[in-house]
Amino acid sequence: MAEIVSEPGMPVANSVLSQEGAAPRERTAALRAAGRMFNTLVLALVTVILTEWLARGTLSGIAEYLLSPTRPGMVAVLVLFLLFIAADSLFGRAHQSALILVPVALLPAFLSMQKQQYLSDPLYPSDMLFGRQIGELVPVMFAARPFASIGLVAGVLALLVLLGYLLVLGRRHLPALSPLSKLVRLVVALPLIGGFLSLMDPNSFSYIRDRLNIVPMMWDQQENYRHNGFLLAFAFNVPMANVQAPHGYGADAIADIAPERLPANFFAGRDADVIMVMSESLWDPTRLGNTTLSPDPMPTIRKNASGNMFSPEFGGMTANVEFEALTGFSNAFLPYGSIPYQQYVRRPLPSLATFFASKGYVTRAFHPFQSWFWNRANVYQSLGFQSFKSEENMPVMDKRGIFASDEALTKEIIRNADSTKEPFFFFAVTLQGHGPYERNRYAKNTIDVRSAALKSQSRDSLATYAQGVREADDSLKSLMDWAKKRRRETIIVLFGDHLPPLGTVYTEAGYMPDVVATRKASVSVMKQEHETPLVVWSSKRGVQKDLGSVSPSQLPYYIVRLAGYRHPFYTGVLGRLNERYAIIDRHQLIGRNDRPSPDWATSGAPIDPLIQDYRYLQHDQMFGEGFGTQRFFPEQLERVDTPAS
Repeated sequence: MAEIVSEPGMPVANSVLSQEGAAPRERTAALRAAGRMFNTLVLALVTVILTEWLARGTLSGIAEYLLSPTRPGMVAVLVLFLLFIAADSLFGRAHQSALILVPVALLPAFLSMQKQQYLSDPLYPSDMLFGRQIGELVPVMFAARPFASIGLVAGVLALLVLLGYLLVLGRRHLPALSPLSKLVRLVVALPLIGGFLSLMDPNSFSYIRDRLNIVPMMWDQQENYRHNGFLLAFAFNVPMANVQAPHGYGADAIADIAPERLPANFFAGRDADVIMVMSESLWDPTRLGNTTLSPDPMPTIRKNASGNMFSPEFGGMTANVEFEALTGFSNAFLPYGSIPYQQYVRRPLPSLATFFASKGYVTRAFHPFQSWFWNRANVYQSLGFQSFKSEENMPVMDKRGIFASDEALTKEIIRNADSTKEPFFFFAVTLQGHGPYERNRYAKNTIDVRSAALKSQSRDSLATYAQGVREADDSLKSLMDWAKKRRRETIIVLFGDHLPPLGTVYTEAGYMPDVVATRKASVSVMKQEHETPLVVWSSKRGVQKDLGSVSPSQLPYYIVRLAGYRHPFYTGVLGRLNERYAIIDRHQLIGRNDRPSPDWATSGAPIDPLIQDYRYLQHDQMFGEGFGTQRFFPEQLERVDTPAS
């Protein structure tokens, strides 16, 4: 009998068996696909947990972040899950993307934890702009902790080798994705990722983002990272370079700002020479409790103290303090975590250098390190300095430890001053006081440190730091002694940029509850954790006393006024602010009576018109149309292409 077939050449029995076997294979394939997706979800969850653990330095709070209905932890997990499956489809193998994306997520979290051990803030995307600076400081860290540094380098190399090995191994053994599976993953993941990215503008309200409990808190980055988690908060900070104009800014708003009470050209000045020294990490270590330092490491500074500088930073970010002190502008009006020298100084800006140059002064900057550091070579040109003396074009300088000594820098300043016939404005940034404060930096420490509260390592760090303060004080004395012998008046301004990163010295001595300063606290606590020494002195008029606590942005007011000049912005706008406010900080304004105005920029309360005018003028010069250039910065007219009037 002839055999019945369903297709030419195929028996019916074989066809039935083939159809019956296809269903289990399809179910098996579906289960495998579902299992892979579940594994990817678990991998995303574990990655978020590890990221939070690294960024926080503790497991505390992670469970609440992931499980609380008011927190976006699971949203972060789902977003990472979508990134994994989309990237897997591009690699063509399941879980292959994890070998790239997991390290990319964990490394910034680890760096954030390391940063917070020395500074007050977590890692921002803008920190990547000065990776070269960090690289240059590696020898310093190596000198302070050589064995730990060797272990770190060895560990990094081992991880890189392991990652390369896993990538090769993954291409061989991880399951390949079918064309249909890759297409489905992309079709599902890409629209959802695109929709999520549309929610990440922190300057606009989003109903969906609000329902997901994602709250961009750009005014309080500590809370931003705590509430949203490291990955989401880091993503919010990516567009921080986009500075929007303050509400109400325009030509009419600038025209309404009151000018200087007296015409600027009425005061011709005295052609006094001005030397402004920002001393790296200069602070008064005798403020520490439960600790005795003998002899006093800063007798000259103490005798000639004018008040205190209120630094907006702690332990680092020198360039932000420098920006305020030279321009009279404030970081309070810029995105939290931004670095003006790296991000925003892209065109000619008014500064003390441009002002004094307009009066016929020679303007020169000094820093005994490489000129690219903090982008200073470009920034100083934009700020109007006629020349910049850096490590590249200075004579070889004597060192204390591995840094150029304050004494050598002071001698270089004096040498330049003696060879300059015209009045001059010199701005110098010292280097010797830079941390870390390793035990054997100096062959001999002349300051005796006694403290039952400090452990041996902390006591050694403090002794090294105090010796640096002593030598900074000696350098100031040398500069003042030289100035007293000159015929022409010499104004010397010295201040510390921030408190030093002394780590456990602060906690063991009971000075601060943490190794870094807080950003928001009472006036007394903020002053304790942010004040540095300030000297404003004239060889003919002596010390300018009782200035109180001063924000760096207010320094130009005191300098221009002491030199005998008037200026629409430096003595006009800043002068009116100075009458009302001692400190202008992004978190609070502190009045002359020490009365705080906390959260002034975010509370919704009306902003003082003086502060608003100040902000308008800063935006006008840094990002805007220059409507106020002719009235408030006439010296800028020759430096800008098309100044507005």
